[in-house]
This record gives sequence, C-alpha cells and structure tokens, in this order.
Amino acid sequence: MNSVQLIERLCAAFGPSGREEAVAQLIKEQIKDICHSVHTDRMGNLIAVMKFGDVNAKSRKRIMISAHMDEVGFMINEIKSNGYLGFDTVGGISESVLAGRRVTVLGKDATLSGLIASKAIHHKEKKDRSKTTPIDKLYIDIGALDGDEAKEHVSIGDFATFDSPFYTFGDGMVKGKALDDRMGCAAMIEIIRRLKENPAEGNTDVCFCFTVREEIGLSGAKAAAYRIRPNMAIVLETTAIADIADVPASRRVADVGGGAVISVMDRSTIYDKALVSMALDIAKERSVKAQVKRYVSGGNDAGTIHKTAEGVKTLAISVPTRYLHSPACVASINDYYAVRDLCEGIIRASASKEEI
Repeated sequence: MNSVQLIERLCAAFGPSGREEAVAQLIKEQIKDICHSVHTDRMGNLIAVMKFGDVNAKSRKRIMISAHMDEVGFMINEIKSNGYLGFDTVGGISESVLAGRRVTVLGKDATLSGLIASKAIHHKEKKDRSKTTPIDKLYIDIGALDGDEAKEHVSIGDFATFDSPFYTFGDGMVKGKALDDRMGCAAMIEIIRRLKENPAEGNTDVCFCFTVREEIGLSGAKAAAYRIRPNMAIVLETTAIADIADVPASRRVADVGGGAVISVMDRSTIYDKALVSMALDIAKERSVKAQVKRYVSGGNDAGTIHKTAEGVKTLAISVPTRYLHSPACVASINDYYAVRDLCEGIIRASASKEEI
C-alpha cells in the first residue's frame, strides 16, 4: 500500500470527535506487529511505543509524536415527525459548506446514507437566495417517510460525518474529507515502518500518539501527554492556509506546494525556538522543502501538550491544506512527503543527542 492509498483508507474511515474507534482499529492493524507496545488508553487514544538503544538504560529520553484521529462532523439532536433529522456540528464547520452535502450517519445497527436538505432556488424568496441557511434550519434526510421510520434506525445522540469521495487530480493533488488529520496519522504510520527498518540511535522511547477529540478541545492529547511526560513533542497536522484566489499574500498562512509548514506561533501555542531552528536546519540538510507559517491562526494538540506537567518543548509541522473542515479538503502529496520526511529527520537527530 503506497502513501496515497494509505491516506485514502484513513480518510474513508468514520471518525468524528468522540467516535474514533474505526480509525483507531485501522491504524492498529497497520502497526501492531512493528512496535514494542500498542495500547488504547481510557480516553481512546492509540499509543504506540518504539524503543531504541539500550532498553535497560536508567536514563532514557521520551519523544512524543502526535496526530489526531478525529474529524469534524455532526450530532443528531432531533428527529422530526416528517422523518428529517435535526443536528448540530461537532467541531468548527461553516454553514456555507453544508446545504446539499452527502453525509454518513452511524445509526443503531448500521451506517446510513443521507444528505443535508437544501431548499431549491425556485422555493426561496428572492431576498434569501444569496443567504446561507443557518444550522438550526437545516435537516438531514435519510429517506425516512416519517419520524417513526427514522427512529427505527437513528437515535438522538448519534453521529454523522461528511460522505465525500477521495480522489487525486492535477499535479499530485489529493482531495477528500478528513485530510485533517488523517494525513498526520498516515505520516506517523509510515515513519514507524521506516524506524522499524532502520532504527534510530540513542536511548530513546518514541511514543506515537494517535489522539482523540482534538476538534472539540484537545482533551485526548492532554491525557496522552500526562501519561507519557515527554521531553519533547512533535505535532503533525494540516493547516488552513487561505491559499486561494483573491486572497492577498499578506493574509495567506502558507502555500500549497511550498512544503512542510513549520509553525512559530498560533492561537494556542508559541513554539520552542530551538526546535523551530532545528527543523529548518534539518529541512535544509535533508533537502526537504519547508516553509514558515507566516500568519497567526488556528491551533492544535500542541496547545495542551506544551503545558503538560513542568512543560514540554513542542514543535508543529503541518501539511498546507485548502478548504479545511469541509467535505472537499485539498492538499499536495509532495507537501505530505515533506512533513513525513522532516519529522523522521527530527526524530533521528533528537534520539542521537544526549539530552533534548
């Protein structure tokens, strides 16, 4: 299975915040035989540990590599008498990307296909035709004829995600739902495989944390970091970049095709200066394309990891991604390769040091 196929399989899995089990199972199947240990904690985080050097050494470094498994989605909060389902969003989703979209609902006994109802233009008053419909006026249609039929399949509190095909197009571009952050998860799987084939040097535990609930408060990463107490952490992410038509360069976070995005600061973290410099140096040494995030925006699991216990030196490396938190996220596979390769280089360099 190549990188694109791996990303496609991960993106296809159902995994909104709080319902990441299918994603975790898929990842576990890929890594269970090549790590020293793989376990799921009480939060649902999947934590895989690889040990290098003298495993009995009293002094061992701990590096945490983190990517979140969850995706944005929906929770059913109403079943109407006509069979339509009311819902609220799980994570940040713009109302502008909802009407008419296909969704998958995880019901009582099976997954159901549905779509978010969209009133035809013929039935809208002229003054409403250019307006976005608010979420409390949108409903999911699962084909039920009435509320009783809908209740046979769905309960209030059930979850749903976008249903969007994955495909490649253009010059190495990939499109799909949940690139955030299944690309980070895919990169970690591939790094684990590479470290198995060519182990790192130094007495180091590298803890790969596939975290839960990033989209609704970073709680999974918080629990994982407290358990591991790492000396340093690297968060692999995607980042919304505003790299689209009519957005001036001064408002763009980064560029598709510019390589791995190294963060200096976002809305939840100021990143360790030495790690940022190290990442830039290693990118240059290894001829990995990289760019600095040039606009302060967003946040990720680093926001809670860096505050763990006495503090953790933390770095974030992201795949620049268009149309984030929509059913049609778009990224460059070459930028993904850059994130994967840069992270592997930093792991190897950090593991070989006496202290980090």
